Amino acid sequence: MIEKDTIRLLRECDAGIKMGVSAISEVLDYTHDENLKKSLEGNRREHEALQEEITELLHAYHDEGKEPGAMAKGMSWMKTNIKLTLDDSDKVVADLITDGCDMGTKNLRRYLNQYQAADERSKDFAKRLIELEERLRADMREYL
Repeated sequence: MIEKDTIRLLRECDAGIKMGVSAISEVLDYTHDENLKKSLEGNRREHEALQEEITELLHAYHDEGKEPGAMAKGMSWMKTNIKLTLDDSDKVVADLITDGCDMGTKNLRRYLNQYQAADERSKDFAKRLIELEERLRADMREYL
């Protein structure tokens, strides 16, 4: 049970990281404020570093990870592009990123509760990812 829950939790973290990197990449071209852009780029680099780490963890379990759900990714892309077509302000960028962070942390907390038998290393990884999302959310406050 421990190994199954560990792999499942890591897969969900993997999909979440991929969604985060994709979301940040989608909004960067619409960012006007240089400090906001630097914050987003820095956070994307942190996500990418976690992506490398989780890939190694998953390979140790002979698992290839998980792609974000097509429906979730499509809906996110559509929401982002519609909102930014109507208003490409930094406020909208910050709002979209804040919503994504909220969704990500909510899902990760649910998975931590769902996969309680996961090993401590994978739980710690999920908690670090939650902290990264919460820090990005806090960074967005001044732009809302």
